[in-house]
Amino acid sequence: MPDHADREEEQREEEPRAVAIKHDAKSDRAPRVTAKRPFLVADRILAEARKNGIPVYQNKSLVNMLMALEIDREIPPELYRTIAEVLAHVYRIDRHMGSRKSP
Repeated sequence: MPDHADREEEQREEEPRAVAIKHDAKSDRAPRVTAKRPFLVADRILAEARKNGIPVYQNKSLVNMLMALEIDREIPPELYRTIAEVLAHVYRIDRHMGSRKSP
């Protein structure tokens, strides 16, 4: 039977979390974590992003790893491939959305 601490940990893992990353190819060697928020704030961030057409990529494992990083910290090399896949996904969405807006 799981104890109280195990149940709390399971609940925490199910609560929404949001992490924002940014990459400036001119000045950064790697993408950086620019914001991270747990729980209710994450819900508001996700809702606001969707409302403003900002692409959202959901991956609980990745979010948990990024939540462990400090703000403005470059992502570690072991996450480069995963982040590259996320950024490629976002770029495809941006390109698709851009072509929908063009006459």
